[in-house]
Amino acid sequence: MQAIYDVPAPAKLNLFLHVVGKRPDGYHLLQSIFALIDWADTLHFERRSDGRLQRHDQGDALPEDDLCLRAARALQQQSGCTLGADIHIEKRLPAGAGMGGGSSDAASTLLALNRLWGLNWPLSRLLPLGLSLGADVPFFLGGSHAFVEGIGEILHPIELPEMTFAVVKPAASIPTQKIFSSPLLARSNSVAIVAGFPAHNSSDDKTSSDSRSTESEDAGAVTSVVSLDAEGVEKFLNGFGRNDLQKPAEDFCPEVVQALELLESRFCNSRMTGSGSAVFARVDAATLDTFNKPEGGKNGIDYREKNQLISGLPTHWSGRICRSLNRHPLQGWAE
Repeated sequence: MQAIYDVPAPAKLNLFLHVVGKRPDGYHLLQSIFALIDWADTLHFERRSDGRLQRHDQGDALPEDDLCLRAARALQQQSGCTLGADIHIEKRLPAGAGMGGGSSDAASTLLALNRLWGLNWPLSRLLPLGLSLGADVPFFLGGSHAFVEGIGEILHPIELPEMTFAVVKPAASIPTQKIFSSPLLARSNSVAIVAGFPAHNSSDDKTSSDSRSTESEDAGAVTSVVSLDAEGVEKFLNGFGRNDLQKPAEDFCPEVVQALELLESRFCNSRMTGSGSAVFARVDAATLDTFNKPEGGKNGIDYREKNQLISGLPTHWSGRICRSLNRHPLQGWAE
């Protein structure tokens, strides 16, 4: 194999994010649901025989030593591989958004070079390498929506219904360190559990759902694959939890408040993803139908191309209508 082209690196949204503790080393313990969406970077890989790793930016210039190059170098060193690669990146995901763009690029790089170099490493061997690069990288290697715990390394694959989101990224970005060191960051009182998710520990407002849970082995750890019933899905989608990082972000970046208010006015819901500054809203079927009339053609108006639902954004903001992915496009690339 000499090359692999058109390798996707999709983004994620944190449908909720609770800070539930702190480790002795200072890392915060989180609970979250990570949902894959179809807004993605695209990478291309060409094999080199001289062992060199070269990145070529097809768009805005990336940092000199980004996660993508670090992932390639780590795999090369850990495997003892003498091959190299030319890595071309079409960067579409906004930086500093809390959507995992850099981590997703790193995960797709590990999966693609594992094939291109003929290493045939199993997923269980790639996951620890991914975690050494960043807490979000294992999620993108895992291949599915996930209930996430720890610092992001404990993954419980879950099933979610197909969803549509309006996602908006203000011009400003927020340093993650600023958020986690803010005095406004509070520990959440709502703790979810995988079996019977969602649930919160409130005496006057308890929500729960029946679920069917089976055990599977992944990355050397036992995880629960959870299928939510219809009632549980609706309770979850109608506002379970919050993003505990949102208030510090609002205090640090007024554009986050502006973006949240914009989506709230159009879709009656809004929430920040990750540590920001991107925000999102769930778009219901009735709203989509308004912009997807049959007279527009066989499939109606392509709202994902025209993005009429989020038109009129301020200068230098970016946004689009996104759909959730049933699974990562590279799922199964490392068995």
